[in-house]
Amino acid sequence: MDKRGEVKAQGIPRVVIAGTHSGVGKTTLTAGLIAALRQRGLTVQPFRVGPDYIDPTYHPLAAGRTCRNLDTWMLSPQAVQAAFVRGCQGADVAIIEGVMGLYDGFGYEDEIGSTAHLAKLLKAPVILTLDASHMARSAGAVALGFARLDPALRLAGFIVNQVAGLAHGQGVAYAVTKATGLPCLGWLPRAESVWIPERHLGLIPTVEPGRWQSFIAAAAELVSRYLDLDKLLQIARAHSIPIEAPASSWRDIGNPGSGVRIAVARDEAFSFYYEDNLDLLRRAGAEIVPFSPLRDPDLPAGTDGLYLGGGFPELYAASLAANISLRASLRQRIAAGMPTYAECGGLMVLTEAITDLDGQTYPMVGALPGRSVMTGRLTMGYRLVTTCADTLLAPAGQILRGHEFHYSEWVDRPADLPHAYLVAPREGGEAHPEGFARGNVLASYVHLHFGARPELATRFVCACR
Repeated sequence: MDKRGEVKAQGIPRVVIAGTHSGVGKTTLTAGLIAALRQRGLTVQPFRVGPDYIDPTYHPLAAGRTCRNLDTWMLSPQAVQAAFVRGCQGADVAIIEGVMGLYDGFGYEDEIGSTAHLAKLLKAPVILTLDASHMARSAGAVALGFARLDPALRLAGFIVNQVAGLAHGQGVAYAVTKATGLPCLGWLPRAESVWIPERHLGLIPTVEPGRWQSFIAAAAELVSRYLDLDKLLQIARAHSIPIEAPASSWRDIGNPGSGVRIAVARDEAFSFYYEDNLDLLRRAGAEIVPFSPLRDPDLPAGTDGLYLGGGFPELYAASLAANISLRASLRQRIAAGMPTYAECGGLMVLTEAITDLDGQTYPMVGALPGRSVMTGRLTMGYRLVTTCADTLLAPAGQILRGHEFHYSEWVDRPADLPHAYLVAPREGGEAHPEGFARGNVLASYVHLHFGARPELATRFVCACR
């Protein structure tokens, strides 16, 4: 940090791996690329554009470093740049996986929240991934459209994915380069060895049992064989423009909670956390102590506060219900006033029961009245919320930005139960109340990124103290 309160990235080489649309293979490609570069002896820092929690679990397996989210809708441009700079400390190169299609973001009118927006903020070159499984020469037209839409974007090349064979891969690569004048760094064949299973919320997180190491090895082998890694590194290094980003209020949040212990639920059922949230709690003086709601009979000794993140409690409802001692302990401690912050899956487990996708109902903590019931309806999107009352994280009337992504709903909720937020309407809808906040408990389906407002972490730690 310099005298002006800025943190600097001294020309860290970086590249964004984007796609024409979701499902084009960005996660597999990015994980393989990270692993292949690491095999060359490079220290690679992974990032993921947008609010997703699941896809970023693949990159740490390849990098040996935590993947960090960069979200240009939830965070200010300055906060995004500062988060990037902090994450790159000690790295040789940064690999950034995009979200959805290159230009897809919060809305249709502007670029906010998109991969393109992030790439321009970071002055990073973009390598665009094309799915050629149902295209031949037409891929050139698609590539040309993406290249011309935004002249301010540093589109530096292409990768062709899902090709049927040598002739198909070479032909599509030729068509793309002929149309755009930009290089094609290679093509990847269809390969079952790098297929990732999915379920209702997308890919399966790597915190669950799976063939993850063999997947990473297979992805690295494909990338090393078929892509021009030297050319990719040349592009990354040619665009390694230094970024000077304000350190924002991270350096000003103080250390009010020295000695505070916050128990964080982390196991197969609970794994959805933004790493910046945990870093900010530590910066405010808290010790983060992980525990498993599936296996631990009680909270860690000396726990002062509780953070229940998102995840898949519905898939592990039977095991969570069987941990009777922990459920009883949580219910008693929360009733006694332990500061508790719960997001999405955390809210679900605090209700009286979870009804899973098979219609089976299992008892939960019971700190909140009503049940969490899985439905066939996906609730997803960015949320602009206003706090209805003073909470653990913010005073009444505070406007916050977050994200929602779930297939469950809270039913049998008493009408007089106090809400946490008033959610702003979108696309002609109406504002509606959401979540629960009273005393030392805040529970909501909305995920918040503390990096947008570091004082949220400070306030939580102060409550725990």
